Amino acid sequence: MSDREGHSGAGPSDEDLSLPKATVAKMISELLPPEVTCAKETRDLVIECCVEFIHLISSESNEICEQESKKTIAPEHIIGALKRLGFDSFTAEVEDVLKDHKQQQKDREKKADKIKDSGLTPEELMAKQEELFAASRAKFAQPQGQQPQPST
Repeated sequence: MSDREGHSGAGPSDEDLSLPKATVAKMISELLPPEVTCAKETRDLVIECCVEFIHLISSESNEICEQESKKTIAPEHIIGALKRLGFDSFTAEVEDVLKDHKQQQKDREKKADKIKDSGLTPEELMAKQEELFAASRAKFAQPQGQQPQPST
């Protein structure tokens, strides 16, 4: 399903765009010293600024994408937009995050290949998964401090 499917023509208005308040509040509290609190109005202002920043970068990235006759915004377009808009100091960190993301994707693919290369049928994999779930349930059903008995 594309971003435009399910909408009647135009996308959501700017008033409809936001970020999860609880997530932003958690991020703010993790960044601030424990003795500093953040007012609700301040959190809402941070959310508005973040949404505006995302909109600005997205629009500039889209322009770069269109100039290159591309239909999909790529990470390189985002980095180019940051540079064009004067956020050069952000690009090194963005490139590091992109590199980490690509590595995580490769690791996920390796994990999927490991399952495919296991030689087990889907039924055998499902049975193994159920066995692991049962062992986990048994472990958590044990009273604290008592070790589960090994299965034979």
